[in-house]
Amino acid sequence: MKHFASSEAVTASPVRGPQKTQKDDEDVMTEQGFKRFRRRAPADATPSAAAEERPLSAPASSVAAQLPATLPEPWDRIRQVPFDAEADGSRCLPLVSRLRTAPASKSFDLLRTRLLHTLKARGWKRVAVTAPAGGCGTTFSAVNLALSLARVPGSRTVLLDMNFRRPGVAQAMGIPVQAEMNAFLSGAAPMEEHLLRPLPSLAVGLNSAADQNAAEILHSRSCSAALDELMLRSGADTALFDLPPVLEHDDTAAVLPQVDGVLLVSDGTSTTAAQLAACEKVLAGHTQLLGVVLNRARKSDCPLH
Repeated sequence: MKHFASSEAVTASPVRGPQKTQKDDEDVMTEQGFKRFRRRAPADATPSAAAEERPLSAPASSVAAQLPATLPEPWDRIRQVPFDAEADGSRCLPLVSRLRTAPASKSFDLLRTRLLHTLKARGWKRVAVTAPAGGCGTTFSAVNLALSLARVPGSRTVLLDMNFRRPGVAQAMGIPVQAEMNAFLSGAAPMEEHLLRPLPSLAVGLNSAADQNAAEILHSRSCSAALDELMLRSGADTALFDLPPVLEHDDTAAVLPQVDGVLLVSDGTSTTAAQLAACEKVLAGHTQLLGVVLNRARKSDCPLH
């Protein structure tokens, strides 16, 4: 009887509070088990506190804003400069290619077309523009030919003033010199810092400082490497190199291995047949003579012979 009474007192005693059921015990065990599981779970199974605070997905606009911006290609990174083909007051040479109806302008357009046909047929791009002697109009021809080439839709033309004896492209185009050609050919100045774009399809490398060591500069390996990199990174279709006279210095002979062909500018009032023959001997075995541009001709149906 005492045992029964004791048992009844235990089960009915109000001091111990409400009676726990089997379900309550199971809930407690389940909760404790979940806590133990959460404490013992591996690190990769539970997101960190920082990850729990981040949203599962970000808006597409914010993701796009965080992506690195795409750099423009090297040609588009060349700085554009103002250029007015109509203003001739500050120039020592006329830009006849802007006068589309003038006979000289038509001659340069015809020269351009014939030159492009030859280059395309042979897969060439680099053209040296030079003359037998000074005063034949090399810079005049190079600048006007470059402007004519730049009018071809979808094309890219580069004009480099590599005449260290008498640089003149900057004055002919009325563009201030920003960096010297020697810095570019030596590798000290990259293409984007040296070249300027007076037109969207034309880039020019200018020069203003005469250098008596011009032949050594053009002979150097850095010059060859700079020209190769220029053609590769610019994507130019045609590159014109304005060079000193063939018979007066060895500058042009030094750069001949770097070009595909030569345009020889002759003065109709002073150039002799003997001078042209001497130039052909210098060019032989090094590069191709693409043609002779007859400047200051009294009667000429075509500037390229």
